[in-house]
Parts: sequence; C-alpha cells; structure tokens
Amino acid sequence: MPGGDLDDGVLRRLDGNDGPAVTYRRQGDDSVLVEYGDLVLDLALRARVHALHTALAELAPAGVLDLTPGIRSLQVHVDPQVLPVRRLLGLLVELEATLPRTADLVVPSRTVRLPLSWDDPATREAIERYMAGVRDDAPWCPWNIEFIRRVNGLGSVDDVYRTVFDAEYLVLGLGDVYLGAPVATPLDPRHRLVTTKYNPARTWTAENSVGIGGAYLCIYGMEGPGGYQFVGRTTQVWRTHPEPGEDPWLLRFFDRIRWYPVSAEELLDLRADLAAGRTGLDVADGSFSLAAHERFLAENAGSIAAFRARQAAAFAAERRAWEEAGSSPAPSRRRPPGRSRPPRWSCRRAVRGWTRRSWRTCGRWRSPWATWSRRGRRWWRSRP
Repeated sequence: MPGGDLDDGVLRRLDGNDGPAVTYRRQGDDSVLVEYGDLVLDLALRARVHALHTALAELAPAGVLDLTPGIRSLQVHVDPQVLPVRRLLGLLVELEATLPRTADLVVPSRTVRLPLSWDDPATREAIERYMAGVRDDAPWCPWNIEFIRRVNGLGSVDDVYRTVFDAEYLVLGLGDVYLGAPVATPLDPRHRLVTTKYNPARTWTAENSVGIGGAYLCIYGMEGPGGYQFVGRTTQVWRTHPEPGEDPWLLRFFDRIRWYPVSAEELLDLRADLAAGRTGLDVADGSFSLAAHERFLAENAGSIAAFRARQAAAFAAERRAWEEAGSSPAPSRRRPPGRSRPPRWSCRRAVRGWTRRSWRTCGRWRSPWATWSRRGRRWWRSRP
C-alpha cells in the first residue's frame, strides 16, 4: 500500500539499456537505497554496485556521510541539511548515465591465500554446545559437513573437502554481521555448495570459524552466535590495533580467497603469529574482468546446469527424508533434555488461531494486537 507521500518508498525507476534496471528507494529522511536488477545472485550486479560506489566516492559530493555496498545495492547516507534527498536522487541518476557498460567492468581483485583447519575442534565444540543447550534433533547434527554433503548430492565428505579447497571465493561484502567478516561466493557455480542455516541459531561460535549459509561463505569476525554450517576455522580477518592509516579489516571487496589446509595445531600457531604482527596475509595483486567471467560461464554452461540439477534434486530428496522421518529444519517443540517443565499458566490458548504454548518464551507466537491479563493469565486481543 503506498505511503503518505504516494510513492510507496520508490523515488524513481530506470529501465536498463546498457546495464541492469535501477530502483531508487527512500530510506528514512537521510538515505537512498540504489538497487540493481532482480533479487538473484549475479556478479554483474555486484560489479555495477562497485562501479557506482567507486564513482560516488571519487566525486565526494558535500553532504555524503557514508556509502554501504551490498550484493546488488548501495545505500547512500547523507546530511539532508547539506544534500537533500531529492538533489541526491538527481545526482545519482546523472552519475548512472556516466558508468561504463556492465560487460566492460574490470575491478582490482587480489588473490588471498588463507589457512583452513578442516572440521576444526572449535567447530565441533560449537556443535556439541548447540546439541546440549539448543537443539539435538536438527538435520545438520551431529556433523555439519555430512549435512552439506547430503543436501548437495555429493558422494562423500571428501568431495565436500575437494570442492571447498578447489574453489576461489569472491568477496562480495564485508562486515557480514560484524568486524570485517566477509561474505563470499565461489566464482565457479559448480563450487557453490548450498545449505540451510541453523534454526534456531547457535548461541556460541568460535572466532574466525568458517561456514556456509545459502550460497555464501562467511568467516566469523568474532566470537558470538551464528547460523552458517561449519567447514573449519581460519586466521583473523580484523586488526584489533591497526597502525595509523591502516584499515582494521584485512580483506577487501572483490578479493579472491583460496584455502590451503593446515592442522588445528598449525592454525593456533598461525593465529598467534598474526595477532602478534609476526606475519601477514599471503596476497597477490590482480583484477577481475566481468567479460572474462561471463565467457567462462558460457563455455561451461552444460556442466554448470548439470551440477545445479543434481544439487536441486539432492536438496528435494533431503526435504522428503525430513518429512518421512517426522523431522524438520524447523525446531521441534519438545523440551531439550534437562529442561524444566514450563509453568502451567504459560501462554494458555484463549482465542482460536493466534497463540500457542511454548517452553521457550511466554507469548512467543502471540498476536501483535494481543495484551496480557495478569488476572486471567491469558493473552487477549486488544483490537478486532
């Protein structure tokens, strides 16, 4: 339904001629979100975002406070007293006309070699904690790598290992959740392992664990919760104490990550050396050409389509197996071992269709229009 200004949040749309279609969306009073193309994983869209980001950063118009690129979008945050949103919109439209054709885009792209401790003990500990305190009946338990194998139709966990280490992961975003954590995807679609995420999420993940969620790979920048399926652990991606002029994040947009295997003990030594400044990243400069990448896709279209078909069939078979076994990627309502019984008054059903009992949180599924009655210990609707 359109908002009060009758624009439904959309300030303007441009049909793509030499590039993808563009949508300019209002974000509050001080930001515009520029979206390219459809909601799909397309490296051409990310390259287009990078071109606009670079052009706007070089122009450096007064009033622009922050630029935040996404996979297919760029958020432009301004001081509306200096650069009103309507004037910013005109500037963005003018700038779009000056960008090169998407197929001609070439961006700097370093190759970064990182160590990976496969199936690291820290990831095993996180899974054990999850099973003990959150959920023990999830399809990805007790071993995430076996789950990744099943849902991608691979013959063995060794195939998962080979796929991860053969892949070249292109960094599409930084700060995925926190602290410079990269979100990356393999350049070769035949290396794009796809998974579901934990549901509910883990309450603990070791710093710099490496996991896959959806079609993306992430390195966790710090210890905390998480939901990606583990494959291992690596070194730090964030400088705690950067030198003057240094960025605290170690990776850059369009870096290409290549993994090399190390043992868990070797990884601990490498982490200590990096933290102490005795070593740095193994980096080689280069570039990423969208035209060359699209030629690669065209030359391997048949095998890419076959891989995707096998992957889709395996995921569908996994879902059928969940249904036949009575399990689900969604959490069970049964209490985990050792959990005390909820109080008898917890969230009793009062009106058909809007609340359920839950051992987790009273009223977890309540209606947004429900209110609590202490006297009756029930949720009641406050509006029809």
